[in-house]
Amino acid sequence: MSAHAKICGLTTPDTLDAALRGGAAFVGAVVFPKSPRHIEPLHAATLFERARGRARIVAVTVDADDALLTEIALILKPDLIQLHGRETREQAERVRMLTGAGIIKVLPIRTHEDFAEANDWEPFVDHLMFDARPPEGSHLPGGVGAKFDWALLADRAFRHPWFVAGGLTPDNVAQAIRVSGAPLVDVSSGVESAPGVKDPALITAFLDTVRAA
Repeated sequence: MSAHAKICGLTTPDTLDAALRGGAAFVGAVVFPKSPRHIEPLHAATLFERARGRARIVAVTVDADDALLTEIALILKPDLIQLHGRETREQAERVRMLTGAGIIKVLPIRTHEDFAEANDWEPFVDHLMFDARPPEGSHLPGGVGAKFDWALLADRAFRHPWFVAGGLTPDNVAQAIRVSGAPLVDVSSGVESAPGVKDPALITAFLDTVRAA
């Protein structure tokens, strides 16, 4: 069975349409002002409405407060909320109750020891995402093109379908799937021509490669 892909940090109609045409299973809106991919919930709601029913809409947040989460839930109405900060499992439960959305929790990975939290998180999420731990001093928790050793995931079993992320591109995603065994992959900077600027051709190439992997 081939893997499925999430295209994250979409901000324009042409790039969202490229993701949908290519068969992306998930499309992501980053609601985090420090990110070059930040999009306001109202703008995201207008843009992503065309995706509803065609791909699962994901709102990516980083330690968001209740006010922002409520705004996202009421205006964007995402299928899933991705927690990309230092959120606890108790906070994840609160996010689910507050928004009615499913939960993706991102765990930063560099070594085997970084998987210690995964089993504890599984009862609280719909999906785990294993992303590269960002470089020291980075003000962003992800989307910086860093990657980790995908072999760390080989032969691991999880309760729910899980994502591998971090440094994926059209050129290496087939290898990442093969080495890690990931059922789901997530890309952001790897399909950009500049930080925050998605390239429709790269999105198409990425999705074609995932489908063939």
